[in-house]
Amino acid sequence: MALLVALIPMFAWGSIGLVSGKLGGDANQQTLGMTMGAFIFSLGIFFVMRPSIDMMTIIIGFISGLFWFVGQNGQFHAMKAMGVSVGLPLSTGMQLMLNTIAGAIFFHEWQHGRDFVLGFLALALLVAGAYLTSRKDPNGKSEPEAGMKMYDFGKGFRFLFISTIGYGLYTIIITWAGLDPLAIILPQSIGMLTGALCFSAKKVSFDKYVWRNITSGLLWGIGNICMLLSIQTVGLAVGFSLSQMGIIISTLGGIFLLGEHKTKKEMFYVIIGCLLVIFGGILLGYMKALS
Repeated sequence: MALLVALIPMFAWGSIGLVSGKLGGDANQQTLGMTMGAFIFSLGIFFVMRPSIDMMTIIIGFISGLFWFVGQNGQFHAMKAMGVSVGLPLSTGMQLMLNTIAGAIFFHEWQHGRDFVLGFLALALLVAGAYLTSRKDPNGKSEPEAGMKMYDFGKGFRFLFISTIGYGLYTIIITWAGLDPLAIILPQSIGMLTGALCFSAKKVSFDKYVWRNITSGLLWGIGNICMLLSIQTVGLAVGFSLSQMGIIISTLGGIFLLGEHKTKKEMFYVIIGCLLVIFGGILLGYMKALS
């Protein structure tokens, strides 16, 4: 059951880039709408579950939400600069490296030599898969020739670096504090919304694109609560890694639903990359079964 819960974020988060891409709006509008949706979701959980919230939970949750905002806003900007099928897999690979190493080394979730061998093998498969899904064909047509917009990889990668730091601290600080996931998501969502409002106050009008992207926030909320619950049972290294398998959905969806161009060689890379991600996820599940 714990592994099934850990896989829910894969579907919820893997769909966010596709949903926000279809709903439209710029990166700031998407981030603001998403934080509003996450806040609505957390309010619903709070009134239904009635968790106990103390000052420590409020502070840690709020700070975590601010870090999440940095990560999500940077990821949206990166996807605008690089495309969903390139930006999201790279973001996933960078997050996997940071969170898996943090879980294994700082939180001592891997206790035996076998854990490190299998864990780093699974991480290598996941990162390699993420890399292949975003690999470009040097002999293929450029985006302008293929009728696509010009992407800026350098700009996108700078945003991804900032995004990875924000996303990493958002999960690491919660794992360090060891707080109730049901209690922390409300102050966390307030921190997310505060960051979005402060950053976007003079840049975004509350138009239809902001309201539409509330849907992506509801998806994120579902994935977030399931990931936080799974981290308590399977650990940060395994729980976060399984949640990031959603790149399979986002990569293939970016190609087939959003119309992002891929050459035949790039499609081959995508297929192999997705298979590596699947094998990496299976290996993580096997590791948990052995523990």
